[in-house]
Amino acid sequence: MSYPTHLTSLYRLPAHTFPGPEGKTDDLPAADSRAWRIASDVYDGEEEWTAAFARFCDTVDTTRVKALIVGAWEGAYDTDPSEVIEALLAAKDRFPALRALFLGDMESEECEISWINQTDVTPLLEGFPELEELGVRGGSGLRLSAVRHEALRRLVLESGGLPADVVRGVGGSDLPALEHLDLWLGTPEYGGDSEAADLEPLLSGGRLPKLRHLALRNSEMQDAVAAAVASAPVVARLEVLDLSMGVLTDEGAAALLGGQPLTHLKKLDLHHHYLSEPLLDRLRGTLEPAGVEVDLDRDGVDEDVDEDDGTVWRWVAVGE
Repeated sequence: MSYPTHLTSLYRLPAHTFPGPEGKTDDLPAADSRAWRIASDVYDGEEEWTAAFARFCDTVDTTRVKALIVGAWEGAYDTDPSEVIEALLAAKDRFPALRALFLGDMESEECEISWINQTDVTPLLEGFPELEELGVRGGSGLRLSAVRHEALRRLVLESGGLPADVVRGVGGSDLPALEHLDLWLGTPEYGGDSEAADLEPLLSGGRLPKLRHLALRNSEMQDAVAAAVASAPVVARLEVLDLSMGVLTDEGAAALLGGQPLTHLKKLDLHHHYLSEPLLDRLRGTLEPAGVEVDLDRDGVDEDVDEDDGTVWRWVAVGE
């Protein structure tokens, strides 16, 4: 099983962690040259996130900051980031250039992805109308209502289990500028209770006229997702289709190949899959001659078979 690590960049800017209270702040990079990562010291409780953020605002020219990365806040395994969001919104007038925000940039040592407590992130979109990129890690308690946002170009929701209400919230949103959508649907054990039918508003593409990169991944129901995608109107305008990191078997791949042509894609990403060699050969033979890059990597994939009843156990790439 893989696990997301700290972001190395955001909004095409290299990530830079704002120093702790004892760190040097007299030789910091230019405010607009980095994606600034702010995190509390979760190991010794030296500084709460809101205090670190206040110090950041007093130290860096916030009028030039383009990207913010919210790292660990204290007690993320049992405390949601409501206070973090309140602090961001209270300071919004100090960040006129902010175009990208990522909430919950934590590694497993800080908090497992399915233990990260989240909250309603809708106010971030409502409070930052110029935001072009929003990313969130963690699905527990996550909420996102249907909104209209004119500027958002990239939306990424990483989770071990994405609540159905969130999937429906994204599907009900009017996002005329959105080009890149990445949803980690996850498993029921960690709150991923959506069904393929919940994806229909997204797959129709009516509210996403500029979508070019669609990722519906890390899902236990990947075969059903693939079958739904096979006839989805939005696929015709995509450049990248990503159904990776989930439990995709021959059933789903056959449905995908039996649907609309995919030869217009630049890339089809199916890495971390459970496909047989005949299906792999069909995918390569159908798409690679048309110039489609096909990622069929299986590194890290494993399955168990119950010796008593023959049950086959398969897993998504990121669960706990």
